[in-house]
Amino acid sequence: MTDIEADYLVVGAGAMGMGFVDQLLTDSDASVVMVDRRHAPGGHWIDGYAFLRLHQPAAYYGVNSRPLDSGARDEQGPNAGLIELASRDQVVGYYDAILNQRFLPSGRVRFFPMTEHEGGGEIVSRLTGERRTVRARRVVDATHLSPSIPAHHTPDFEVAPGATCIRVNDLPALARPGADYVLVGAGKTGMDTALWLLENGVGPARIRWIMPRDSWMLDRAHYQPGQEHLGEVLDTLANEVEAIVESTSLEDLFERLEAKGCRLRLDPSVTPAIHRCATVSKGELALMRTITDVVRMGYVRRIEPGRIVLDGGEIATRADTIHIDCTAPGINYRPTRPIFEDGRVTLQHVRLCQPVFSAALIGHVEARYGSDAEKNALCPPVEPPSDTVGWLRMLAVELPNRTRLITNPAINDWLAGCRLDPLAGRIRNVQPTDTHELMAFARYMQNAPAAIEKVGRLLAEITSSRT
Repeated sequence: MTDIEADYLVVGAGAMGMGFVDQLLTDSDASVVMVDRRHAPGGHWIDGYAFLRLHQPAAYYGVNSRPLDSGARDEQGPNAGLIELASRDQVVGYYDAILNQRFLPSGRVRFFPMTEHEGGGEIVSRLTGERRTVRARRVVDATHLSPSIPAHHTPDFEVAPGATCIRVNDLPALARPGADYVLVGAGKTGMDTALWLLENGVGPARIRWIMPRDSWMLDRAHYQPGQEHLGEVLDTLANEVEAIVESTSLEDLFERLEAKGCRLRLDPSVTPAIHRCATVSKGELALMRTITDVVRMGYVRRIEPGRIVLDGGEIATRADTIHIDCTAPGINYRPTRPIFEDGRVTLQHVRLCQPVFSAALIGHVEARYGSDAEKNALCPPVEPPSDTVGWLRMLAVELPNRTRLITNPAINDWLAGCRLDPLAGRIRNVQPTDTHELMAFARYMQNAPAAIEKVGRLLAEITSSRT
């Protein structure tokens, strides 16, 4: 058994683990041992399906020290006119470059792939069985929010002999002219799969979409990088807090958000229950709306040749139909815990739907601030939302913290230089003549305190109605 000494043992080399270590290298002289059970950095991207892409602009993803995007706009397809979306292969290659061109050459990072963490400082190679003990000041858990992904997901429904049900990862290798397709699942994976089929020539009449619950979606156009788009981003944030202040219930809130252009849905006649930060362009939404055979009969219980059994009944299919399992939940929802504890850092979200920014901020706070109490005050964790109530709970933590960060001079200075923060640097560049941006920011700041209060009241009413 070999002993290794380091300041930090980081368990997990996915997006959050890489983001934390990158910021630690920038802000300190700490040494790091990273371990990951996969063969390379990149986390779930390594096992992603071939057509997996970021839903958000690539400018907001990756590590703080190096851009992922080229700044180019998509010139064709449903994302035309908007900043490019990085592909699976781009993201995997990016993290490989970060490891081999930044982390390892620093001399302060050692990376052990194909290695399991067995608790404490104990690690073991999955290839050789060799055991090592890492003596570190802190163990950093970058796996707390590790996702459940399509490549490894086992569906909750039965598949009878003779029925074809495949994982999304297997779809591009499938060649069956004239087949009918059934998508099972309404989340981001289902959206990606629907768009991939349509963009590759499958007619919408050959696609059936089983959707137990609909999703609220964000409009990607409202979150574009670049100074020229700041006014639209600030308008969106200001409209959100105004909608919260004006709302009388959770249902009324989302109707107001939709009316202000802050939320999108697939079918205007169906009220969504899911809110997981799925982000689409209006072109993608229009394409998905061409699929008119949408089944809303609850969850699938059993798939048989020629028949699907659901909570609300059964539907007939062709015996040779290809069913595609899009039900992997993504993030594994686990209770939040303090991010900074004695001997431990647990990476979690501190800002709405921005895991890589959260990891960078946690790395900065870890390197530059003193006690765990002080650090936790700056970084209260927010639980990623799974539904509309979860989104409201997340806002109850995230809205006050957003105000706390932008009014903290030292943190705000860091935010202004952080490429993963979509606002601070651009706000600092606003000129006195930029009246649109100034008015939108003033609207946000004016309504934020009342929005925080209203979120608390709405949550209390929801809790009361359920008891």
